[in-house]
Amino acid sequence: MNGAAPGRASASALTTQIGNLNVTARNGPVCYTPPVNSPSRAAAAAAGSPGQAPGAAPAAVPQADGLGGVLGGVAAVGNAQYVAAMPPPPPQQQQPGSGISAIFRNATSTLLEVGEPRVCSLPLAGAASMGAPAVVVRHDGFVRRDRLWRGAGLALPVFAARTRHSVGVGEFLDLIPLVDFASASGMRMVQVLPVNDTCVYNMWWDSYPYSTLSVHALHPQYLALRATVDDIEGASMPPDISAEIENARVQLDGPDVDYEGTMATKKRLCRKIFDAVGHKTLQTQAYKDWFAASEHWVVPYAAFSFLRDLFGTAEHWRWGVMAKPSQQLLQDLTSPDKEWHSSILCCYWVQYQLHRQLRQVSEYAASKRVVLKGDLPIGVDKRSVDTWMEPHLFRMDKSTGSPPDFFDPNGQNWGFPTYNWEAMAEDDYLWWRRRLGHLSQYFHAYRIDHILGFCRIWEIPGDCATGMLGYFRPSIPITAKDLEVRGMSGPGVLERLTEPYVTKALLKKLFGPELALEVSARYFIEGEGPGGYRFRPEYYSEKVLWELKERPGSPDWLVEEIAKTRKGLLTLRQNLILVRDPEDPQRLYPRFGLMGTSSYKELPDAGWRSALSQLHDDYFYKRHDALWRSHALKTLPAIMAASDMLICGEDLGFVPNCLPPVMQELGLIGLRIQRMPTGPGIEFNNPATYSYLSVASPSCHDVSPLRQW
Repeated sequence: MNGAAPGRASASALTTQIGNLNVTARNGPVCYTPPVNSPSRAAAAAAGSPGQAPGAAPAAVPQADGLGGVLGGVAAVGNAQYVAAMPPPPPQQQQPGSGISAIFRNATSTLLEVGEPRVCSLPLAGAASMGAPAVVVRHDGFVRRDRLWRGAGLALPVFAARTRHSVGVGEFLDLIPLVDFASASGMRMVQVLPVNDTCVYNMWWDSYPYSTLSVHALHPQYLALRATVDDIEGASMPPDISAEIENARVQLDGPDVDYEGTMATKKRLCRKIFDAVGHKTLQTQAYKDWFAASEHWVVPYAAFSFLRDLFGTAEHWRWGVMAKPSQQLLQDLTSPDKEWHSSILCCYWVQYQLHRQLRQVSEYAASKRVVLKGDLPIGVDKRSVDTWMEPHLFRMDKSTGSPPDFFDPNGQNWGFPTYNWEAMAEDDYLWWRRRLGHLSQYFHAYRIDHILGFCRIWEIPGDCATGMLGYFRPSIPITAKDLEVRGMSGPGVLERLTEPYVTKALLKKLFGPELALEVSARYFIEGEGPGGYRFRPEYYSEKVLWELKERPGSPDWLVEEIAKTRKGLLTLRQNLILVRDPEDPQRLYPRFGLMGTSSYKELPDAGWRSALSQLHDDYFYKRHDALWRSHALKTLPAIMAASDMLICGEDLGFVPNCLPPVMQELGLIGLRIQRMPTGPGIEFNNPATYSYLSVASPSCHDVSPLRQW
């Protein structure tokens, strides 16, 4: 909680904004709003704010009347209202250093925080009799309750929550008995993996929950078919369809999830239910209200899904004239006079039923004082509705990933386009506000996947398959002048530093004498390049090298040889010191871990090696803190303001120094993994040492699970 107490000020109001605080000084007292994401939101949501169920809509917030007092933010204290401003003390008692306790009130109760009154002096500019305005803001923690709230919860994918009613996978309504289990065992949170539609390829690859086809649409696999006609008065499921649902439940109830079988079955049965009974839902007022609120996303989603199936691919840049959507195109595709219109309506209906069922779970969890926590993927698939409709918000020729680390020495390339934050800022982050507002219909809290991406992202050129040749965005590049002042100038210097360094000796080392001759002849131009060999243009791309494969039915020796060739060629392609920016060749970035490359080790000048090592360490560990802090303080408050959900950031991996203090200032909760120690020389973290603003988990997907300890 950010505190300020009454002091002397002039009669005219002075308002200032510091961070995300709006502070007003008038007639002595100071009114302030604490951070939106105060951790007491979690306490109020799970433990129950007085008279308020978790997830309940906040009541109207009265305006401060200027008489003074300390005001608590709605989201910061679990949807409590602002307290009415308190009358100021008599003038003779308005001394610098006087204090006040924070009071929060909702419709039925009042909460007075514990502890000593907060004290903050307001120094005057000039003589005390002048009463010059001044504001002092002091960060002294958050709302002080009678005790620090802690709670336990469980996390799992929805598809893993199978019950005896599930068809193929766990469904939204299967979360209701899970909530009952959590409540009965004293747990206060159920966290799920992302639930958005991921049907990009229409195959088992789509089971990966972090590659979204739409940031609004829910995944059809989670639909409980048995409950899709409950919203139609007097209707019931036709007996023959009920029998098919039961038969599908039995057939798909295996030890492993049959994703493709489940999706094919549910798609077929959804259409059958819609044609028989479900179409009547479209006449209900509840559906009409939902459609009016959702039209901006569900119409493009239905049109995209139709075109994906028509063309047999979600790669919308291959759709000819339909690659660039317009309102006229959307109207034409979804027009009632088209022969496929019933398929469009069925798509709307499926999304409405998914919405209705997940809302039911959310409201039930709130009634049991259990927080339902969602998951926000850091990226969207390149083959998505969002990149089709608003390509200007994404850098489509780049990919998101992470730099090399202990878990993956080549780094990671997730394949998602990076965000064009400059374009997003132009409409005050409308895309994010809509995305988070939509998510808040269902969840009381959410996890930000890879919150580091809101400081900076590891951006990878589009022709790369790994994460090795990426660079940070935003970042401060190395320039030719930086090299020149360190003695690196002259003909051929930039080529030596930025091109793959390939020598005859290195070819023999990687491939052996015999295979080296074949590899050099096929993939390289001899007599060119810094080391005497230059990649042929058709093999310069990492993606091309990555996709080198043997023919089906090849003998084992050939399979091994091609695997060895592919690995060696990728090593050579990455054997450089500086990476050129694809958009501006004058902007250079150090290749991660460049000191380990033979290109670096074979530089003849020790001074060059020392200077390049320093530039590497400066780029990765020092020079960007101010830039990344500034970027985070633009992007994170924008998404925090989009909803009153509690935010938990996944802050693991290569964490910049600026991120922990930014998260602390904004009241964002971090993630601590016991099996992923944060200090040197230890095998396990000690949860007793975690800060209060932490989600504690024994393991994650990067480390061994609890059973293997």
